[in-house]
Amino acid sequence: MPEYLAPGVYVEEVSFRSKSIEGVGTSVAGMVGPTRFGPIRGRPEVVTSFNEFQRIYGDISNLNYSDSSQPVNYTALAAKAFFDEGGKQLFVARAFAPDGGSDGRSAVSDSDGHVTFRSRFPGAMGNFTLEVNWADSENLLVSVITSAPAEDDIVFIDATGLPANAIANGSVDGARFPMGIQCIARRVGGNFQILEDLAEITAADATATTAADIVDGGNHLVIANMVNGGGTSITYTRVTARRPSVGELVSDTAAMLTFSEPTNLSSFYGGDSWGALTHLYGTLNSAGTIFTLDHNGLNDGITTSSTLYLSALATVAPSVRLELAQRTFSVSVHNGDKDDPIIYTYGPINTGHEGSGSLIDVMPMTPNKRIDALSSPVGVEFANDIAAGEVMTALYDLFNDDAMAPSDPMDLDGPRYLITLTGGDDGVEPETTHYTGVTDEVDGSTAFAALEDIEDIAIIATPAAAALSETHHRGVITEMRKHCRKMRYRVGIVDSREGMALSEARNLGAVFDDSRLAMYYPWVVTTDPRGLTDTLALPPSGFIAGVYANTDVQRGVHKPPANEPVVSALRFAQDINHFQQELLNPAGINCLRTLTSGGNRVWGGRTLSTDPEWKYVNVRRYFLYLERSIEKSTQWVVFEPNNERLWDNVRLTIDGFLYNEWANGRLLGTDKTAYFVRCDRSTMTQNDIDNGRLVCEIGVAAVKPAEFVIFRIGQKTADGNG
Repeated sequence: MPEYLAPGVYVEEVSFRSKSIEGVGTSVAGMVGPTRFGPIRGRPEVVTSFNEFQRIYGDISNLNYSDSSQPVNYTALAAKAFFDEGGKQLFVARAFAPDGGSDGRSAVSDSDGHVTFRSRFPGAMGNFTLEVNWADSENLLVSVITSAPAEDDIVFIDATGLPANAIANGSVDGARFPMGIQCIARRVGGNFQILEDLAEITAADATATTAADIVDGGNHLVIANMVNGGGTSITYTRVTARRPSVGELVSDTAAMLTFSEPTNLSSFYGGDSWGALTHLYGTLNSAGTIFTLDHNGLNDGITTSSTLYLSALATVAPSVRLELAQRTFSVSVHNGDKDDPIIYTYGPINTGHEGSGSLIDVMPMTPNKRIDALSSPVGVEFANDIAAGEVMTALYDLFNDDAMAPSDPMDLDGPRYLITLTGGDDGVEPETTHYTGVTDEVDGSTAFAALEDIEDIAIIATPAAAALSETHHRGVITEMRKHCRKMRYRVGIVDSREGMALSEARNLGAVFDDSRLAMYYPWVVTTDPRGLTDTLALPPSGFIAGVYANTDVQRGVHKPPANEPVVSALRFAQDINHFQQELLNPAGINCLRTLTSGGNRVWGGRTLSTDPEWKYVNVRRYFLYLERSIEKSTQWVVFEPNNERLWDNVRLTIDGFLYNEWANGRLLGTDKTAYFVRCDRSTMTQNDIDNGRLVCEIGVAAVKPAEFVIFRIGQKTADGNG
C-alpha cells in the first residue's frame, strides 16, 4: 500500500476495468525442406515475400545432389505458391543431408593459401562467380610536351639533326653529325643526363652509336646548343602520374599499367622483358615518375626488380593507362557465371590484410549483424601468416586470366576481374531424420527443431517430402504430427503423393488420425516458372498454406479454408468428380477440384480426425486460436491472490473476449447461448485452491461449415392450403 507521510495532494492511477484479450495471429506459416542455399542451423527468420525467400534460400532452379540427380526444388516453388495465394509471413527451416565428409560448400584459394573465398552455406548455388570492381579507375598518366624542362625533370627526348656542339663529349667523330637521338634523360643544370643508357642514337654516317659513346662525366647533352631550327627538331615530353582525385601519391603506391596491345619498350627500359603482357603490376614513387614492376608473381617473366621511367611511355601514351591498384573496390556476387544476375555486393573494401574495411572485415565468415548472417552468401578467410601486400598478390593470383586480359579486340567489356568458386553441392536427398532435426543451443537447431523457437507459427508444411520414397514420406508426416502436437497451436498440411490413386490416398489418410493434420489431393499443375517445360505439377501444401493465410486475414480463422480459389493453378493433376469425392470426403481427404462454374477451388475442409468433434479444419484451428489467445493474454493472472476478486476479473476478461467473437459472427447462437465462462467455487475445490490452482471452464459454440447444402423442394396445389 502507498504511504502518505507528508501533507499534500496525491494523484494515483488505478484501473476500473478488466484486462482485455487480444486475438493472436493464425496466418503465419512454417516450412521445412531442402533449398538451394541458406542457413541450416539456428532460429529461422521470417520472409514476407518471395524475393526475400530467394535472397536467403536461393532461387527455384532444380537442386543438384552429389549423385548428379537434379530433382525439382519443391520447397522454393511451394514458397512461391504460398505468396502467390495471399500468404504474408513464412518461416523456412532448411533440411540438408551432407554427402559423407563434404560440407557442400564451395571455395577457392590462391596458390599460396593466403586468401580463401568460401560460400557461407552449403549448396550448388554457392558456385558463385565473384567480380572485383575497382572504385578508382581513372587514368593517372599525364603527358606534357614542354619547351623548357625544369631541374630534375625526367623527359623523353626526340631529337633529329643535332649538331656536334650539342654533345658534351667533343671527341665524337664529326662524320656522325647531324645526329638523331631518342632517349630518357634527366635535366641536371645546363645538361641532360641519359639515364641508364636508355637511348636510340642514329648517326649521319650510320655508325652504330650508344649513349656510352657520347658521355662526358655523366653529362651527355648540352641544353644551350639544342635549338630548334636550321634542320634541327627537338621535342621534350614529360610523362608522369598525377595525384589521384582521392588521396595522395606516396612512395610504393600500388599501381597497374595497361596497354591496349603487347608493347615493346626495350630500347627505353632495362629490366626483365614482360613479353606479351598487357597488364603490368607494380608501385610508383612519390614523384610519379618511376614505375617499379612487381617481381613476386604478379607479372609473369619478371623475376628481378625492374624499373620503368614513365616518360618512356611517350612513344605509346595514347594506348596506355595507369591506374592505382591499391585502392578501394567492391565485390559483386554473380549467381553462377560472370553474366548471370548479381545477387549481393560487398564494399567498399581495401587491400589491407587487417583492420576496418579489409576483406576479412567486410566479408567475414561469421557476420555480427543478423541480417548479414542470413543473407551474406560468401565469406573470406586469411591465413594466419598473411602479411601486408599479400592480399593484392593473392587477388591477382585468383583472377581469371582470360577475363583479365581478353584476347578478342572486339570484346567491349574490357578487362574483368573474376574469381570462380567451385565444389558446392546440395548433398544428398534429405530423409526423415533430416526433417526431424536436432536441438542444439550452441550451434543452433535444425529443421523441425528450429521451428520450435518460433511461437507465432500456426501452419506447417513439408512440400518436398511428398517426392520422397513412401516410407520417408510417411516418416516426415509422422514428425510433422509430433511437432504440431508438441507445439500445441499448429496444424500440419499433408501432401498426397504425385499420381496417387483414390485408394492410395484413402490409405495414406487412414494412417494419421489426428485433428491437427489436414490432407489435400491431388497435386496442382501450374506454368513452369523455371522455363524448362510448359507446365509443372507441384504438391498442394504451399498453395493451401497460402489459402489458409489469406482466408484468415480476409474472413477470419473461423471461416473454413474451402470453396476458395487456387489462383495460380492451371488445373489439377487429376480431375476429381463428384462421385470420386464421395469416396474421399468421409475419409477426411480434401479434394482440389475444377468446377464448371467456380474454376479451380479447394473443395474440402476436413481434418484427418475420426472424432466428430474435430472433423472440420476451421473448428480445430479456431479453438487453437481461442486457446492461445487466452493463454497469451492471461499471463498476468499467475501469482495473483487466488480469491473471488481474481475469479471475477478472469471471468470478465474472457467474457469480454468471447462476446467480441460472437459479435463478429464467429460463434453460433445468441450472446447468452453462444458461450459460457465459469470461474468460481463450482469449478474449484478447496484442494485446488490450496495447491495454487485456478480453474476456469469455458464453453464455446463454434460455427461449423455448411458442408452439405440441402434444398427440399416439392409440389403444392394452388388451393391455398399449402
